[in-house]
Amino acid sequence: MKAIVYTEYGPPDVLQLKEVEKPTPKADEVLIRIHATSVNFGDIAARNFGNISHREFFMPLPFYLIGGLQFGFSKPKNTILGNELAGEVEAVGKDVTSFKPGDQVFANSFNNMRAYAEYRCMPEDGLVGLKPANMTYEEAAVVPYGALMAMDLLRKVNIQSGAKVLINGASGGIGSAVLQLAKHYGAEVTGVCSTPRLEFVKSLGADKVIDYTKEDFTQNGETYDLIVDVLGKSSFSQSKDSLKEAGKYVMTSFKMRDFVDMLRTSFGGGKKAICAILVAKPEDLVLTKELVEAGKLKAVIDKIFPLEQTAEAHRYVEGGNKKGFIAITVGHNDKT
Repeated sequence: MKAIVYTEYGPPDVLQLKEVEKPTPKADEVLIRIHATSVNFGDIAARNFGNISHREFFMPLPFYLIGGLQFGFSKPKNTILGNELAGEVEAVGKDVTSFKPGDQVFANSFNNMRAYAEYRCMPEDGLVGLKPANMTYEEAAVVPYGALMAMDLLRKVNIQSGAKVLINGASGGIGSAVLQLAKHYGAEVTGVCSTPRLEFVKSLGADKVIDYTKEDFTQNGETYDLIVDVLGKSSFSQSKDSLKEAGKYVMTSFKMRDFVDMLRTSFGGGKKAICAILVAKPEDLVLTKELVEAGKLKAVIDKIFPLEQTAEAHRYVEGGNKKGFIAITVGHNDKT
């Protein structure tokens, strides 16, 4: 089968189209014929992991060490990237009861990657579910990561109807899903992003958008019940004046200083810093499907690249001008 392979860390050009062995499903696995995958933050970070020092890494040192053990410190352990996918079940292991050949599915493999390929095996009880009926394969392939993480985040903070929420980094996978789900739960949402992404964030239903290149949300006098900082663009100390008295400042990526802020504010009432370790749950993929089919969660595709142009897709994302999600379509010649 065809796959995009990388054997060293580096720029997008390390991604090369190769022929590799087609996987065979184990007793508890399904074999998925992949029709689409995506390019998200995790793919970019994993591709360049060996060139990022622990000081530059977006999480504290212990997480950097865990990442090194998973991905490899000097060269990639897993040579195929891609953690989101959508496709069709081609075969099932002998113990599989939840899926059958022909089922249209979407899935997230997280750090196990291997979606930049024509086929991938997934465990039946993993993060794989039936694809939303009202989505194309490309749309379904860009949804799972952000939706699963956003659901866990909003569950942790127990968001309430009428809450005033700001999302710093509202145009990314997690941020855009938090925005839509917060709106679904009845919150008033402000999205912070860069100039090229303003219309995209508006299209997701934001009540207000702030262009961070022109306005600092910490200086405009507004206060919020919840501030979500997706990629460590701010800090609790910088943002605490923008929180209401019992407001929460949630970070999905954080450094040791942020962890100290969380410990310091964890006792008693008042404003709190929260370092969120997000955990995906298989049942949330079912909820994602239901929300998509109900029109509460959508994916806005900016560009679609063929598998052969995955390196170009990574280059486009790193250029900083994407206005929505980036999907990769996987063609099949039926000779694999």
